[in-house]
Amino acid sequence: MDGRYTDCAASMKEKPLSSLCTPALVVDVDKVKRNALRMIERCQNLGVQLRPHMKTHKTLECADIMTGGSRRCIVVSTLAEACFYADHGFDDILYAYSLPLDKVERCADLSERLDLFQILLDHPQALDELKKRPLRDGRLWHVWLKLDCGNGRAGVLHSQPEAISLAQAIVGTKGVELTGVYAHCGNSYNCRGVEQIQAVAQETTDLTLQFMEKLKASGITCKSSIGSTPSCSHPVKDMGKLSEVHPGNYGFYDVQQSVIGSCTLEEVAVKVLTRVIGHCPHRNQLLIDCGWCGLRLLSMTQEHGRVEPISGPLDYSKFPLGSLLTLIPYHSCATAVMHPVYHVHSEGRLLGKWIPTRGW
Repeated sequence: MDGRYTDCAASMKEKPLSSLCTPALVVDVDKVKRNALRMIERCQNLGVQLRPHMKTHKTLECADIMTGGSRRCIVVSTLAEACFYADHGFDDILYAYSLPLDKVERCADLSERLDLFQILLDHPQALDELKKRPLRDGRLWHVWLKLDCGNGRAGVLHSQPEAISLAQAIVGTKGVELTGVYAHCGNSYNCRGVEQIQAVAQETTDLTLQFMEKLKASGITCKSSIGSTPSCSHPVKDMGKLSEVHPGNYGFYDVQQSVIGSCTLEEVAVKVLTRVIGHCPHRNQLLIDCGWCGLRLLSMTQEHGRVEPISGPLDYSKFPLGSLLTLIPYHSCATAVMHPVYHVHSEGRLLGKWIPTRGW
């Protein structure tokens, strides 16, 4: 693993985190590995396939850790990610975003290039676009039906007859295969505590399995997948009846996940280093060189953040100008996307850099 770090010179390995220019996103690789191993073991114990989502970190190195080095069976949220991973030897990639009609040709290119590239759809019009673009060499479009089981975002509602009709239409379309049914239990992000998380996980699992029974009754069999970091951090037994799960944030975790109950703060693997750049005693505040990073601060502008004590006056002698502060991201996905480089460390000593992919 060490050999794949970018710019991993021997001199860098001797440097502490305090040598970094701020603001800087730092990743504790030991915590990432522990978080990933726990999820792998959790899924093995359930008897369900883990298909980790790449959208939080968007890096090769973290993807290697989350897939156990297999470079197979991943989920992405953008075609930029799909191409990035395909270019670096990953396969069995699921583009988990309801098929945008302007991206059919790019999806076709990946479908013809990889052993297994898969897409989501939740509308008959998207299926019509696939009919217009048959794949070369007898290849099939591998399609997952996006199902809404109460999450309230994309997907055809599980209880509507249109969901079964769309599945039947996919099966009946030449050159197209219904690979699976995909549901995201994002409503688990409204939970507080394990009991509420597991209630959402159970409901999403039940609704998905009930839908699979309806498909079976109409002569259709395929895979099933649900996922979110909260539900997969505290899975219910019935999730073992599914084919796959697809959490993503768990590699890094964040404050939001700790508030939900997915993890402890000690398990959060990413932080933002920032320095004190101003004293504002007239406001009882510190000024830091960190702006919109999704962090729990008093307030933010584009390039600055304001910090104040929970109670009482600030002791400015404890926070001289230039002193280093460590901020835990509230939402690591939003924070990571602000940083073009992640500084990777082990026990506070720098190992190198991870460079994420960007774009759509």
